[in-house]
Amino acid sequence: MDIGVFLPTGQDHWAPGGGPRDLIGFARRAEELGFSSLFVNDSLLTPRIEPLTMLAAVAPVTERIGLGTGALLPVLRRPVQAAQALASVDLLSGGRLTVAVGAGFPGRFGRPLHELSQVPWERRFARLDETVALWRALWAGATEFHGEFHSFPELTPATRTFRPGGPPIWLGGATPAALARTGRRYDGWLPYPPDPADYATGLAAVRRAAREAGRAPEAVTPALFVNVRIEEDTESARRATDAYARSNYGLPLEEVAQIQALAIGSPDQVAATLRRYAEAGARRIVARLAALDLAGQYEQLERLAELLPSAAEPAGLTLAGRR
Repeated sequence: MDIGVFLPTGQDHWAPGGGPRDLIGFARRAEELGFSSLFVNDSLLTPRIEPLTMLAAVAPVTERIGLGTGALLPVLRRPVQAAQALASVDLLSGGRLTVAVGAGFPGRFGRPLHELSQVPWERRFARLDETVALWRALWAGATEFHGEFHSFPELTPATRTFRPGGPPIWLGGATPAALARTGRRYDGWLPYPPDPADYATGLAAVRRAAREAGRAPEAVTPALFVNVRIEEDTESARRATDAYARSNYGLPLEEVAQIQALAIGSPDQVAATLRRYAEAGARRIVARLAALDLAGQYEQLERLAELLPSAAEPAGLTLAGRR
């Protein structure tokens, strides 16, 4: 089981007391500690370092750690330019990029992004799939592309990726339609179900869709997004996570717990939660550290690093990147 972490690119989580350049040190420390990947998220609703800019900054100062988006929102970018930017990060990192994409969460977390991008909310999933198809076509050297939303009778030569065919592209989401689309079209699945049993059910649906599409079920990487807070005292961990949830999502912990995976509490409790998801089939964990500032992020990074072997080994798994 690979375990990676999110870079705290939101301004609220690296300031005050720090600056965005401090995130470079955070990335280096994560690699030193043996984490398998660094992920960044995407939004226009709060001040943050733009995700592909962040990955381009850490690519040349790291050597082994994977780089990823979770989730990149293609609607925020022109598709041909986005393909070039992603190819550039893949080249700069020597092929360490993974691109998880999403179509936007319903309500106040998604619709305003479409309004800012001047792109209709309707048929956003079809638009997402077509955008990904366009990226792959560009990376493969296509000279034209014809779709419902994007049509280019002539395409100029595109920046090629480090790896033939481009970086793996994962999909976030756990609706029945998202599960089917993941199995048919995508290289990985990055959901955040609050119950490991739901993860197992969703993964079975993804693999069934892959088989029906003539793909090997193992072709879809099973990943998991999870919020993590480690404290010896469980109540202290819950209070800290509640403060983080209110700051990051504008929601109390009780509401976030209904829609997102959480691993909070003592080291043993967090390890047990991660093992349950591993037993449900997850093989790539991407942890968002529930801390309000960069100092707290560093503290949680160190605590999770101490926990890595106990989270992976009892399930009969190994931690990629751990030295």
